Amino acid sequence: MPDNLQSLLQLSGHQVSDRLHRVGLVSDTHGLIRPEALDALRDSDLIIHCGDVGDPAVLDALRALAPVRAIRGNNDKGTWACGLPTFDVVEVGNHAIYVLHNLAELDLDPAAAGFTAVVSGHSHKPAIEERGKIIFVNPGSAGPRRFTLPVTVATLALRSRRCEARIVELALS
Repeated sequence: MPDNLQSLLQLSGHQVSDRLHRVGLVSDTHGLIRPEALDALRDSDLIIHCGDVGDPAVLDALRALAPVRAIRGNNDKGTWACGLPTFDVVEVGNHAIYVLHNLAELDLDPAAAGFTAVVSGHSHKPAIEERGKIIFVNPGSAGPRRFTLPVTVATLALRSRRCEARIVELALS
């Protein structure tokens, strides 16, 4: 079906399909883009980097896989990082995703604002938590290992009425 016809049908209230959107989530790379992280994110329709990128080359490597939305973390310094926002709102299908680096800095009510998910990084601790109808995801860290925490990314599988998150632990060689 042509995209413009599908858009017209959706605007008129007709549900055309329950298309799956795959969103890769990555955070706290701190300048290190692991081949295992790229492999885990390869089938993404979109990749969201939740801050502490560390080096613009990380974003370039991710852009070779899919479109990228990235925010600035507390360790992202320099002129290259000035162009990154401190938070973002990413719309995928009929879902809105709020992206920030440090969840402790969340200053809005995600449910009242109509968000499906809130994604963040900073702690390096992978987590998925449902709070009411909102899913909170921290993909952990795909960069240098910190303490005994696993090296991880995450994925969101979005359909018209569903949002499912999954943590992917990277098998490091």
